[in-house]
Amino acid sequence: MPAHSIVTAIDLGTDKCATLIASIDEHQKLQVLGVSVVPARGMRKSQIIDLEKVVDTITQSLDGAERMAGLEVKSAYVSVGGTHIQSLNSKGVVAVASPQQEITSSDVERVTEAARALSLPSDRQIIHVIPNAYKVDSQDGIKDPVGMTGVRLESEAHIITGLNTTLINVEKCLTDLGLQVDGFVFSGLAAADVTLTETEKELGVAAVDIGAGSTSICVYLEGSLVFSASLPVGARHITQDIALGCRVSLETAEKIKVALSDETSEMHKPLPGESKEDFNTRKKKHDVLRFQDFGLVDNSDETLSKRAIIDGIMTPRMQEIFSLIEKALDEADLLTEIPAGVVLTGGGASTYDMAAIGKKELRTAVRIGEPTVLSGLTNDIHKPSFATAIGLLEYGRKLGGSTQKRSFSLKSLPSFNLNGVFSSIKRLLSSLLP
Repeated sequence: MPAHSIVTAIDLGTDKCATLIASIDEHQKLQVLGVSVVPARGMRKSQIIDLEKVVDTITQSLDGAERMAGLEVKSAYVSVGGTHIQSLNSKGVVAVASPQQEITSSDVERVTEAARALSLPSDRQIIHVIPNAYKVDSQDGIKDPVGMTGVRLESEAHIITGLNTTLINVEKCLTDLGLQVDGFVFSGLAAADVTLTETEKELGVAAVDIGAGSTSICVYLEGSLVFSASLPVGARHITQDIALGCRVSLETAEKIKVALSDETSEMHKPLPGESKEDFNTRKKKHDVLRFQDFGLVDNSDETLSKRAIIDGIMTPRMQEIFSLIEKALDEADLLTEIPAGVVLTGGGASTYDMAAIGKKELRTAVRIGEPTVLSGLTNDIHKPSFATAIGLLEYGRKLGGSTQKRSFSLKSLPSFNLNGVFSSIKRLLSSLLP
């Protein structure tokens, strides 16, 4: 079969590891070929705490996606998040090199490099340098200066950095599997790229990616990224609160949270023509949540109140999450600069009444953002929890992807890394087994 331009995304989070493999067609559209999601082990608050468990997690997820896609991948884009992520805005200035004073792509590259020439602590590394706008002589607000005439070129860029040790540990997990890292991508940036509209970015909007262990924020003004951050709270904290409040395991608490997230506010409103007595009876019956519904045989006679869990346990934690988001935006003087409001995405965005609580707490428009850039095997991934993974694919598509063959070949095994060889052979053999 002919070679295809392939993009592989590995979204390594606190709760799950999602691997997506997609091809780029002749129209530069993404076509999903393989999808695999496995529970994450060895992660806490979006950072690695057990290398061996994380390697096993990535192996399982990658195996499933490769089997579905029918190909072996050699490299991948990987998401990074957590409180080690920091950002700042920087400026660069260069003189236009052309004798005719016409700005070329080489000038743009030089001014971008000038913007990234920062004095960073030795333990930090630049992940992204994102040009926001350019200034040619006295004219500012320019999006693309190539071809324009001028003497002095300035650039304003948003720079995202991460902790060296965290990035090295993630890269080690992939090299142990014989994979190269095509690039690290901030999870909030990846999610924002596929959930925000251009109009929202121009008006001013905050993209909030609520994961299991952390919450990422990206703020756009006039079409440019001006602020990004990561908070140490997420949807896993809601699960932990339910486990403590109801005295159940984390697994059962997660099932309860997911079940309650399917609730709708209409269930608690009277039906047309329904009497008050019938409504109260129906409401009381619907409010009962039985332990046996979650496989807890020992507690089969016990019941829970849905409203008590929602109002007494889940809502306070969601309010706390939004108060931290509000504080981060307020400290950056951006709370009043986002007329398009807040777009929630990530798995936590699907929690019951999350958007309504966010609207009340932040006093601005709030909507749930779903990724919309894919075709192919999208039935199970067209949801907020896959926004980061799909954003990684889109990031790779813009950079052209890589060429992979639709076959498994021992020649492709890396010779420089013994662990990588054994891991690749293990994955090769497992892919051939029924």
